[in-house]
Amino acid sequence: MNRRDAIQRTALVLGYAVSAPALMGILKGCKAAPELNYKPVFLTEEQAGVVSELAEILLPKTDTPGAKDVGVPAFIDQVVKECYAKEDQDRFLQGLQKFDEDARAALGDSFVYGKPAEQLAFVKQQHDDAVAAIKADSKAKRPFILMVKELTLLGYFTSEPGATQVLQYEPVPGAYRGCVPLQEVGKTWATS
Repeated sequence: MNRRDAIQRTALVLGYAVSAPALMGILKGCKAAPELNYKPVFLTEEQAGVVSELAEILLPKTDTPGAKDVGVPAFIDQVVKECYAKEDQDRFLQGLQKFDEDARAALGDSFVYGKPAEQLAFVKQQHDDAVAAIKADSKAKRPFILMVKELTLLGYFTSEPGATQVLQYEPVPGAYRGCVPLQEVGKTWATS
């Protein structure tokens, strides 16, 4: 018995009570979208899933935390909602929609359902095309992939793990040494 026959028989037994989302999940081989670790406030859950996967590809987990681990997707969602002008929000959402449509054309499905190697190749191609477009016309608006890259880097390196585990972190610049002989200092800023 193949999967399609099993679904039809199960639907008959349940009186055709199998919902469309459940049926699509079964037909996709039970591959679920990656789980979000936050509740989106501006993006839909589907959009947030795409942004989360994209951010993680841009800054993956290695011996240091990845973008998802430090909360970059939630940061991007909040910044776009709170800090972007309506025009920029709309441009971000249109770019996100086009990005996922292009992924569907290239990968055969939504970006979040792509295989990791295919996702990486797709992101690299999108990034290279965006950089070439900016080089060709420096006055053009920043393409979606570069907007997400910029927000990902900003969110990552302003997070506590990004600042303390990846960057050189000094809570106070330089050590304080109170009483130091003038010969050790070498230069003074004021003399009496």
